Amino acid sequence: MITITKNAAKQIETLMYKAPEGAKGVRLSIKTTGCSGNSYKMDYIKADDDIAHDDIFNEHGVTLNIPKMYSWMLIGTTVDYTVDELGNSRFDFINPNEAGRCGCGESFNVDVSKLKPEDVQKSEAPKT
Repeated sequence: MITITKNAAKQIETLMYKAPEGAKGVRLSIKTTGCSGNSYKMDYIKADDDIAHDDIFNEHGVTLNIPKMYSWMLIGTTVDYTVDELGNSRFDFINPNEAGRCGCGESFNVDVSKLKPEDVQKSEAPKT
């Protein structure tokens, strides 16, 4: 289960309004990077992208796709959108599965042993 806050939903709606022609939605995935190993990545779903193996979450009138191969890392995550006092804005990911972050906050890692076995199996987690 993924939670999408009202602020995040409003931003996703805004992004879809401005989306490139043919975009089918927004996808949250994980990319390998940084000193802790993983970072969150938001992208438009292109017309020719295969979403057959995505988990789909609907909340506050918007849809967020997550490739099933990453769902195991994101179980229980809240997706929020924040704007600070200087006007800097970003999606924020509150992920209870994070075991640590690098010093700059760019990347994170997940401790598979803390996940419930039934959730990991549902999401087709890689074997470690």
